[in-house]
Amino acid sequence: MISIHRHSGSARGRSAAALGTRSRRLIASLAVGGALALTATGCSMISPQATTIPYSAAEGTNVHGSGPLEVRNALIVANEDGSEGNFVAAIINRTDDSHTLSVEFGEGGPALEVRVPANSTVSLGSDEDEPLLVEDLDALPGTDITTFFQSGDAEGTLVSVPVLDGSLDYLSALAP
Repeated sequence: MISIHRHSGSARGRSAAALGTRSRRLIASLAVGGALALTATGCSMISPQATTIPYSAAEGTNVHGSGPLEVRNALIVANEDGSEGNFVAAIINRTDDSHTLSVEFGEGGPALEVRVPANSTVSLGSDEDEPLLVEDLDALPGTDITTFFQSGDAEGTLVSVPVLDGSLDYLSALAP
């Protein structure tokens, strides 16, 4: 077996060749690592991030588009047969005028109105504000009831409001 070796006349030539081989290996390693990273994280580039999706982080639901009043954590705590329940929510008025929130439970069902003074919050079901009793509810605990919310000059909006029972300690005081 015959092998041919080329030698540079200096150590500098040998180290330049070794450096070229090291550079190529480094570039190849970086390219493979980059391709692997893009492959492993590529799904997150086209998938929606769950943390950017707005949701209600409580039992109730937030109401958007009802008008100048904001409704937060709206829910109903009903009796066992769902014939009546207490409407619980925080209603926020950030305007300089007082407004009335109209709420209708189900199609053609019972309706309520809540007057909210300017620049204030009414917290139905809190120590300051009693929940509002909804009679003739016809919604069993564990279901949702389609509810219409409207305030000011807005058209209003339909939202599914959860109907709960008073079996949890913190809801038991809100049951009718």
